[in-house]
Amino acid sequence: MPTHYKIGTRGSLLALTQCGQVKDQLERLTGDKFELVIIKTQGDIIQNAPLWQLDGKDFFTKELDEALLKGEVDLVVHSYKDLGSERPEGIALAAITKRTFAHDILLIKNETIPKIKSRTEFIVGTSSPRRIVNIESKLADYLPKGKNVVVKTKMLRGNVNTRIQKLRDGDFDAIVLALPGIERLAHTPSSKETLTQLLAGINFMILPQSVFPSSASQGALGIECAKERLDQGELLNKLKLLEDTQTVEEVSRERLAFNKYGGGCHLAVGINVKKISRDNKDYFLHNHRGVLEGVEVNFNSLEGRSLPTFLTAPKTFNGHPSIDSLITKKNLSVTLDKNLDIYVTSKYCLDAVSGSAPASLWAAGTKTMKDLAALGLWVNATADAIGDDEIRNLRSSHAISLMINTKSQLIILSNDEAKSSLSEAEVIACYKREISPTISEDYKNDILKTEVFYWTSYFQYKTYCEHFPEIKTKIHACGIGKTFDTFKENNIEVYPMSGMEEFKEWTKSTGDL
Repeated sequence: MPTHYKIGTRGSLLALTQCGQVKDQLERLTGDKFELVIIKTQGDIIQNAPLWQLDGKDFFTKELDEALLKGEVDLVVHSYKDLGSERPEGIALAAITKRTFAHDILLIKNETIPKIKSRTEFIVGTSSPRRIVNIESKLADYLPKGKNVVVKTKMLRGNVNTRIQKLRDGDFDAIVLALPGIERLAHTPSSKETLTQLLAGINFMILPQSVFPSSASQGALGIECAKERLDQGELLNKLKLLEDTQTVEEVSRERLAFNKYGGGCHLAVGINVKKISRDNKDYFLHNHRGVLEGVEVNFNSLEGRSLPTFLTAPKTFNGHPSIDSLITKKNLSVTLDKNLDIYVTSKYCLDAVSGSAPASLWAAGTKTMKDLAALGLWVNATADAIGDDEIRNLRSSHAISLMINTKSQLIILSNDEAKSSLSEAEVIACYKREISPTISEDYKNDILKTEVFYWTSYFQYKTYCEHFPEIKTKIHACGIGKTFDTFKENNIEVYPMSGMEEFKEWTKSTGDL
């Protein structure tokens, strides 16, 4: 006979939706029956102030904990980021579910975008300390011609649908939400209908984790039950069926960093860790950014490889072009149709896209994203320098498909020899790479004296090695995306990096080789 269980949940649309999804999964996997029991929490009742300004803790969990310990419900489902580091005695974390997205997403009315360039001030709705710090200090660079716009934040509370309605009502120029929340609403027919109406006329920017890291554990659900159940662990074992190993690996690292920074809802530091598997190895990309006790936190690092240290800071080559660069770029004449979905891979494609009117616009990295914004273009998201597959992943979002047509063909702007792992996309050549016929003796000598190289493409590495074979035995590094994959395919030893900043910090280090 199927067993009947009760799931404790908050009563918001998002809470009911995500608990309903857990309920459906459990019923499918176990054959048992699960019933939702709505429990109102203090966090749901208090709507007139940011929670980090209030005395107390566990605003979204206390009442659920009490119901679980009293046996009024058999299990509870939480957004894992809402769970404090210290849980009540007698409660067991049974499972951490798979997260598809962890990002924050900025929502804005389409009609507001062309007005940004004439604004002196841009108001974003959020009550999160980490979002306040990072948005106010960094967002202007990513707004169309918004570099001189002052970005300010204004308190935003309420459930997801209430917050989006406040944007629609004109209370803010934009708002920032957790993408995983609206993604879950987009997966269930009843909540998707409501969300579709709310997102009519709305555009989006998925905020890059390297600049605007999400809250520790954002995107994962934590499922809890009582430790001392009289069922010999039967329910616990059933709940474990929903556990996702990769998500556990990521969020355990995020929680560890969260606790080291002091934890609490007042913490103004975003923390995201992403597992990246390359060449049969697992790496963990850490992005921590914000302010802690008045000191800026800016930590971008790649866990999973060991790096040599240096007796003295070595001479480095970081891939940026100089007057004497061996490789030059020549723009090609390109005319683009309007309303295309365009993915820009390099600053050398800017001329091609500057006069276009894309239906959606994507960038390979944050530098290109800022360059496009400086031209007055609205950029929807970036691959954040971890590879083209990140664009495919973001475009798979059900939530953003309610705002743009994610089924249309993606047009990739790149060089004349470029290929993409996105088989569904069309590559258009916007520039070609040429080898300089002459370079100065001083430049040659600089290259030959260089000990550590950071390559921005495999083509760049190969070309320099053809001209300077001596450098093959030197130390080589690159980003963790497509360039790293190509190095490994060619069996060349290279150190993956989270980005140029980590490379610079590494080569400043000294120690024993």
